[in-house]
Parts: sequence; C-alpha cells; structure tokens
Amino acid sequence: MRILARKIFNRLAAIVLPRLRGQDALATAGKACPERSRRDAGATNANGARMETNLMRFRFWLFMSFVVMLGMMGSSRAQKKSRGFELEGISPEFWEVVDHNAKLETVAAGFGFTEGPMWDPAGFLYVSDEEINKIFKVGPDGRKEELITLGDPDGNTFDRQRRLIDCASVLRAIIEVTPDGKYKILADHYEGKKFNSPNDVIVGPDGALYFTDPTLDLVAGEKQEIPFQGVYRLGDDGAVRLLTKDLSQPNGLAFSLDGKRFYVDDSEKRTIRVYDVAGDGSLVNGRIFGEEPGGKGDGVPDGIKVDKTGNLYVTGPKGIWVWDSSGHHLGTIALPEQPANLAWGDTDYRTLYITATTSLYRLRMKVRGYVPYLEH
Repeated sequence: MRILARKIFNRLAAIVLPRLRGQDALATAGKACPERSRRDAGATNANGARMETNLMRFRFWLFMSFVVMLGMMGSSRAQKKSRGFELEGISPEFWEVVDHNAKLETVAAGFGFTEGPMWDPAGFLYVSDEEINKIFKVGPDGRKEELITLGDPDGNTFDRQRRLIDCASVLRAIIEVTPDGKYKILADHYEGKKFNSPNDVIVGPDGALYFTDPTLDLVAGEKQEIPFQGVYRLGDDGAVRLLTKDLSQPNGLAFSLDGKRFYVDDSEKRTIRVYDVAGDGSLVNGRIFGEEPGGKGDGVPDGIKVDKTGNLYVTGPKGIWVWDSSGHHLGTIALPEQPANLAWGDTDYRTLYITATTSLYRLRMKVRGYVPYLEH
C-alpha cells in the first residue's frame, strides 16, 4: 500500500512539476532578453516570483496529501489486522456454552461469499456461494465438490424427507435441489405475484417450510411485485401463507424448542423480533427480543440457530451474538471475517459451522445444537 502511494506521489510530481518549472523557465528567459523594456522585465520578475510561490505551494500540498494517504492506508490496515477470533463473555452463562480455550478452525477458504451452511449426516456440509453462484459439498478436510450452478443461492435446510431446500434468489423461489445437481421449484409466487428474493428457510415443528422474503438480493432491473418484505409458511400441499409483513428487512429465522415462539431478525433495523405462535399457526404479540447495534459495515443480524438449552446464536456485528431465551446477551464469538450464517454439525451436533464472507469455519461447543428436521 505504501509503495502504491509513493508511486502515485511520484507520478503526480512528474506530471505537474515540469509544467510549473517550464513556466518558471519562460519567466527567466524573458528577464534575460535585452530587447525587453524595464516594465516588461518587472512584469516578468513578478511572474517568476508567482511561479516560484506556486511551485512551493504545490510541493507542500502534494507532500501533505501523501502523508494523509499513508495515514489512511495505515489506519485501514490496522483495522483489518485488529479483527480476529475472540470469545467475549458478558455473563458467566456464556462459558456454559463454549470453553474458555476453544479454538476456531478454518475448514475451507477462497470462496466468493459464503451462506447457507447445512450439515449432511454423510459427513460433509452444503455451502452456498452467492458470488460464484454455486452450491458446494465441503468435506471436513476442506475439499470442495460442486453440486449445482445456481444464480445467487442463499439459505439452505433439510425438510422432513431429507430433501435439500434452498432459497434461490435469482429464481425468486424456494427450490428443492436433488443429489444429481438438478432443482425443482416448490414455490415462487404469493397471490399471483413473484417473491422478492427468498433469503433463509427452516423447517417448523409442523413439518412445513418457513422462509423470509426481503428485497436484499432482488436482481437489478427486476420489478418488486409484492409491496412488502414478508415472512411465509409453505405447506406440503404447496400453499403459501403470509405470516407477517411487520419487518423492514426480514432475514434469519428460528423456532423455540417447544415451537411456541418464533424468532426472526430485521437486518435493516438491527433487531431480533419474537412472536408467540397461536393455535392456528398465526404469529401474534410481535415484540423486540434483542438489538445488535453497530456501525456501517460492522455486520447486521442475519442467520439464527438455537441450542438444546434454548439459547440463540445470531450473527451480527463482529461475529456471533449469543442470547439466552429471555433476551439477555450472554456474549459474542468474535470472528476474523463477518459471518452471515451458521449450522450445527458433526455426529454429535456440538460443532458450530460458520459461513463468514470468504471462508467456512468450525468451533466446538459445550452444548448440543437444536436441529429441527431431526426433532419431530
């Protein structure tokens, strides 16, 4: 970075300084000409003095610009270096879910933008890459195998039949991805209008699929047909039911262990909302469960997972925020890259697999994860 800044400085100097010196030389030549009158010579001397002053000002300005540029680059690099893995406990309960000496491991790197991790009992993970437009199978050793090429794949889940379900943003649909790399659209409309860009999907306690539909990944140039960003239920019969349109930008979602509460975060407002689930499956009594404030570029509430004791793990500023079921922030798992989503995995489901920007990480935990499709 410093070398680049110096090159820019030298290039600017090479372009501008000769011009200023050339003007100075012309002024000097005018003074040396015997045919010029005293008035012309005086004007030339004044012009030469102005050129010299301008030259000094330019040198000072260029030098200060160079110093500021180096400072900005140094600050940026320092910020990047300062981000790393750290366990930041706020409450003693935080250490009941993760060991003080837990180590973060990199499973695989070199992705474009990772999302939608999903552990397969066969011993690998499905990982969406939104930039490369593929879903991969990733082994514990980091080996990648392409499953399907798909425009902006996002959140994934298994349903009760162990089918891989994906939020296909470009298709604006909820789809089934088959083991041979094909797909089938399960739903792409609500009341005759196209979805925005389905983002995350889970299986509910009733076996239905629940998903969020923000405009986050709506393809540029395509029309938003539904005038809100909703949360929906997709039944086995293909019926799509709107559950709420209260949120500005719904994203990650999860049910409580008993299925009586429904969590969904609002990325735009940086909040996690919770609803009570009524007997008919409708969502009532919506309220703020927690807030994850942060600055621009710090990350927002995104993926949500729950453990077997009822704690929530929500991606947010710096990493993964751990909340108890009452809405108390227990601590944060700070990560070297901004996470977007997470999943429980390994044979005992005590490992958090985390998709964070260009990488896939894993972290052993002291608790077992809640995996909806295995529970009912």
